[in-house]
Order: sequence, then C-alpha cells, then structure tokens
Amino acid sequence: MKMTGNTILITGGTSGIGLGLALRLHEAGNKVIVAGRRKELLDEITAEHPGIDALVLDVADPDSIARARETVAASHPGLNVLVNNAGIMLLENILDPAGLPVAEDHVTVNLLGTIRMTYAFLPLLVGKDDAVVMNVTSSLAFVPFQSTPTYSATKAALHSFSESLRIQLAGADAGVQVIEVVPPGVRTTLLGQQDSDQSMPLDDFLTETLDLLRENPDAKELVVERARFIRDAVANGSYDDVLAMISGS
Repeated sequence: MKMTGNTILITGGTSGIGLGLALRLHEAGNKVIVAGRRKELLDEITAEHPGIDALVLDVADPDSIARARETVAASHPGLNVLVNNAGIMLLENILDPAGLPVAEDHVTVNLLGTIRMTYAFLPLLVGKDDAVVMNVTSSLAFVPFQSTPTYSATKAALHSFSESLRIQLAGADAGVQVIEVVPPGVRTTLLGQQDSDQSMPLDDFLTETLDLLRENPDAKELVVERARFIRDAVANGSYDDVLAMISGS
C-alpha cells in the first residue's frame, strides 16, 4: 500500500483505532472518508479536521451498506482503499442465556459486517491502481480471551477470510492487495481499555503500525511487537502457556 495519494474509506472511524488511522492517513496526504453510525460524531470530526469527509454507515445493516456503496461510488469514484475496522468487543458469559444476543451481535457486526462491506465495495476497487482491502482483526484471533469468546472467534474467522480473500484476488489477477492489521490490546474505549496499563497506548500503536507499512508496502500482515508473542504462539509452541496467561489461569 502506498502511503499517500489514496482515497480511503474507514469503517468504525469515529473513535479509537479507526479515527486514529483516519487522522494519520489524512495528515499523510490521503483523501479519507470516515464512516460510522452517529452523525453527530461524524459532524464533529469533519468540523475539526477540514478535508476529511464523513459517511453515515451501520455495518450491521445490509441496506445501510448498499446505500453507502452507491453514495461513495458517486461522490468518491477514485476510492482505492477500504479499511474494515468497525467492530464491537463485549464481555460474554456462555452460562448466562443473556449472553446469546451478545454473541449474535458480535457475529453480525464484526464478521458479517466486514464480509458484507467487502462484497459491496470490492467491485469499486478492482481495476484501480494501488487498490487495498485492509481488515483489522486482533491478536485474539490467534489465542482467544475466555471472557470474550465470540469476539475472539469472529476475529479468528476474519483472519481466515482475509487469507482466502488474498488468494482469490491474486488468482483472479484483480490487482487488490489484502492487508491484515493485528492489534494487541490498545488503549481505546473498546472493552474500557482506555486507561489500562496492560494495553498499548494508541499513538504508539499507530506509529509502529504505519512504520511497518512504510517499511514493507507489500505486507500481508501488520503485527506490532507487542502482539507478536500472541500471533506466533502456535508456530513457536507456546500456545498453551499464552492461553493460560491470557485467561489468568
């Protein structure tokens, strides 16, 4: 992925990693469209950061995705980068029946939302120079956190989906790069981690991630050092130890 001169749509762009990426990429000389459900937050972002555009989008709603695709196709025909960042992370107790709707929401937003966005927007990317689909997963795709079982499962599924997507697009000579971003715990409001000493400061995460991309523009995965021990747990034989550590057991 080139670092400047792109037209980039970022889902879940009103806070956390999504907003952080939007601001950094805007400053680097890209046209950025932030997408999110809350118009008031989008209005604040565009007022505070002239040049960033906004799009009301709910990735849990197929009709909203379809409307967004038509809007972007008309307003930003040069779109060449889709960043699938929107997601939720909530605690879930499988022994409590009230946990089932929580699990279903994770599947709808994190997994189906990304898959539906990819199907909807890929036709706009194919044939564009320097086209990219960037999927934000999690280190928990590789070793799950027992308190967020369906969140971890959806991120594991998105890792698998990203791998298959990359191979299919390469086989079809579609000219679309697929990049997976694998964050550790980051200090955002996701699961209330904004003040957690166990989580990586957001600015540090953004800097290291974009440095990795700058150093290797053909990267398939962007894994900061803090996430590496989880990402590589299976390969280096430490999976059981890492799982026990994450679970606090």
